[in-house]
Amino acid sequence: MSQNPESQDSDSELKRVAIEGNLPLKAVGIENLKEANPYFMPPHRYLHPWFARRPTPASRLAILASILPPEVDANTLLDWMQIKPRDEIDVDIEEYVAEKKRTEDDRDGNLEDHYGYPRPYTRTPTTDEKAEMHELLREHWDGELPTVLDPTAGGGVIPFESLRYGLPTAANELNPVPTVMLKVLLEYAPSVGSLQSELNRWGDRIDELAEEELEPYFPSEGERQTPSHYACTYAVDCPECGCDIPMAKKWWLQKRSSSKGVAARPSVSEDGTEIEYEVVRLPDDVKKSEYNPQDGPHTRSGAECLNCGIVMESDAIQDRIRDSEFRYEIYGVKYEKSSGGTAWRAPTQADYKAQSKAADRIDTDFELSTLLDVKRYIGDEDRAGPYGVTKWRDAFTPRQLVTQYEYLQAYKQCQEEILNQYDEQKAEAVLTILSLVASKVIDRNTRFSPLDTSNGLLGDALGGKHFTLQWAFVENNPAAGNQDHQDHLDRVRDSYEEIATYLEDEDADDVQISQRDAADLPIDSDSIQSIIIDPPYYDSIIYSEMSDMSYVWLKEYLQDIHPEVFTDDLTDKSQEAVANVAEYEEVASDSKSKSELAAEDYENKMAEIFQELYRVLEPGGVMTVMFTHKESSAWDTLTKSLIRSGFTITSTHPITSEMPQRTDTRGGGSADSTLLLTGRKPHDSKTESEAVPTLWSDVRAETREVAKEAARDLLDAGLSLTKTDVIISAFGPTLQVYADAYPVVDDQDNEIPPRRALEEAREAVTRVLVEEYLEGERLDDLDDITEWYILSWLVHESDTFHYDDGHQLGLGIGVDIDDIKRSTKIWGKKRGDIQLKTHEDRVQDITLPPEERSNRTPVDPEALSYTIALDAVHAAMHVYEKQGEDVAIDWLKERNFDTDAGFKATLKALLQVLPQRSSEWEAARDLALGRTHDALGLEFTPTDFTDVSEDRAEQTELGDHA
Repeated sequence: MSQNPESQDSDSELKRVAIEGNLPLKAVGIENLKEANPYFMPPHRYLHPWFARRPTPASRLAILASILPPEVDANTLLDWMQIKPRDEIDVDIEEYVAEKKRTEDDRDGNLEDHYGYPRPYTRTPTTDEKAEMHELLREHWDGELPTVLDPTAGGGVIPFESLRYGLPTAANELNPVPTVMLKVLLEYAPSVGSLQSELNRWGDRIDELAEEELEPYFPSEGERQTPSHYACTYAVDCPECGCDIPMAKKWWLQKRSSSKGVAARPSVSEDGTEIEYEVVRLPDDVKKSEYNPQDGPHTRSGAECLNCGIVMESDAIQDRIRDSEFRYEIYGVKYEKSSGGTAWRAPTQADYKAQSKAADRIDTDFELSTLLDVKRYIGDEDRAGPYGVTKWRDAFTPRQLVTQYEYLQAYKQCQEEILNQYDEQKAEAVLTILSLVASKVIDRNTRFSPLDTSNGLLGDALGGKHFTLQWAFVENNPAAGNQDHQDHLDRVRDSYEEIATYLEDEDADDVQISQRDAADLPIDSDSIQSIIIDPPYYDSIIYSEMSDMSYVWLKEYLQDIHPEVFTDDLTDKSQEAVANVAEYEEVASDSKSKSELAAEDYENKMAEIFQELYRVLEPGGVMTVMFTHKESSAWDTLTKSLIRSGFTITSTHPITSEMPQRTDTRGGGSADSTLLLTGRKPHDSKTESEAVPTLWSDVRAETREVAKEAARDLLDAGLSLTKTDVIISAFGPTLQVYADAYPVVDDQDNEIPPRRALEEAREAVTRVLVEEYLEGERLDDLDDITEWYILSWLVHESDTFHYDDGHQLGLGIGVDIDDIKRSTKIWGKKRGDIQLKTHEDRVQDITLPPEERSNRTPVDPEALSYTIALDAVHAAMHVYEKQGEDVAIDWLKERNFDTDAGFKATLKALLQVLPQRSSEWEAARDLALGRTHDALGLEFTPTDFTDVSEDRAEQTELGDHA
């Protein structure tokens, strides 16, 4: 979506930039998806875990298009972004990339060979390219290179790419953990350069010192059979017989398929008090028909005693673990074989003695007994606090704590020598990078770190974006195995070295790094030309909470090196711009819920940030917001903050930025595409009080038309966007209309918030999707509840989706989904999300007498009429399944469904929106085939929609349709 001409005319002094015209979105989106490959990601991603980093191509596009003049064409822009074939040929690069994408599955060789150029992140623009670009930029920005500011820099992708283009760069971040990463990326890499020999030397030295101290805690079975990690669970005493009850849900140690792998097999000791283990290999030692490792004693409802069969309920288990009435149970040991490689064995008494030795050391060693004696922040999604993990030391077993303490001590032994041997900046760089290695090791050695049974290795604690005690976790030996300290050192060192080569020609003096609240920047007013911001995503990730685990350890390592960074016990929760409901647990009331208070706080903080960005941006400057969120409330807040800060929205562009259906943010709030929304700081801005209000009745029609036009353009463009993302992408032009008309009021002079415009946009785009994907349907002739159900399947292509999406969709067609939840049972909640219900969930069992039927199922299959068309179709599905075709035909005719247009339209729509091969689709198919097809007088069959249905077996991309 290009610039709104009326917005431009309102301030003729604004010099346009490339982002206010047409952009090569398809090619950049393709490159974003290529970069999402977990085996070939940019090196900064391997330095340290962080959340929601933007892809390199999207970041480069946002940076360059926000500062380059509009006459830079798409080919030149892609060329400078390093998206171009190696051979200099006269070609439309975007079409070239799109064609390579279309033929990707038929390629010979790897992706680089197929596309004819390497991944863009591996290529820094040449000196000549930068010189040409800089000359153009100086002409456009009155003789100076524009400064690029990222005020919420996070993992640093935006400022890193800005620096690679030789641009003056400023990066700010509130959180100390990414601040350390920014120092490595933007300060040490360009100014210190390669540290390979230094990191090798001191990393090896730390390993040697720690390994010697750790030997008693990881005893060898034989020569060179050192344990690399212990597979552990919890065990509590059975209240009936006193035997151990292990809490494992499965017994797999390393699973190669459903019936092959290595597993622990438990048995009750002769005296009936303990569980003993052997390690078996399926199917060599035992067949799955004889022993199934899937069947652990622990389920959602509780855990069964293997000796007496009593089930201890989940609440009682939680109480035992919270009160420390449990033991750490080892059920498998992975070790390094003397001949090379690794293998699994059963635990021995020596392993348990070493475990006890670690616990005794914790009790007797003063430094260990007080290590990480820091109270944890228990957030709204924290699932460990109820189990007694109230201090950070509680997140580790005694052996894990001793292990990491010894590596810390080894680091401290080397620290003074490193500081004495090198100049100050080089010493800081070495020590900082070594601390990141230690922090990565810790991420895979906690009670939050799962055993990854797919490969028998260590899972990461931060992968789920919440803190949850794992019922199968790992005690890791960082001195041994294939995920040891050396392995992490190699990865971090190689990543740093690659980063340093990208910045060899860049001047670190052109970079300013600050650790501040983004609403209080150490930057002069009117001094920044361009701001690129990827703001916090409302409530998707509570960054401060998730980073505390790394922070408490990095503080132990770096508080002497970076005392200004590590000033507090935990990261700052009060200034963080997120909708954190945990902050309002104690002050919520009947008049305002904690969610409402958190939303207000987020809105206020974002408003303060945008006001500060307005202050530091020079008149005529450009701010581009990279926003990736589904919730209308987040967009509502963002828009109000932007407009009230004085920015004029001039352009919006949707771009594919992530693999569809990714799960790296809490609650699924993050979308698969990013919207680039650009605002300008006018030379002469009107105050809010001077603005003339616009009537909502005038804005509403234009809002709907713009949203529909945006959706149709996207469908025709062939961009790889899901249907949900088409709706989100239409938010941009919708908000432009709203911003141009702001303030918007109703006929009673009450202000209309942006959310109302977004509701209209969502409903309007949904209508476009109906026209595009449902053959000949007029869903608005159906009842509202049936329409909502069908549209939910159409838009989300899944039975489970974010609550706000479903709620907003309902509002657009006049349904309050909360009001219908209990009476219709058409949907239920699943971990806070909406889960659509099927006919199996909703219809009473017709084979039972009425008095024996469940009152939880609202649809009576013996009713003679239905006010909700979906109820009628669901009841028909049920009758067909339970009583067969003949009874179903009589049932349908008795209720005149053979002449009921609403019944037929609902059945036809379900066949088009339900995932093929699902039981619900098959039930609809049965009704639409054979004699029931003839009895209903249907003018369609399920085969009419086979291609559409096959697409819905998985989340589809609109580019495939186009």
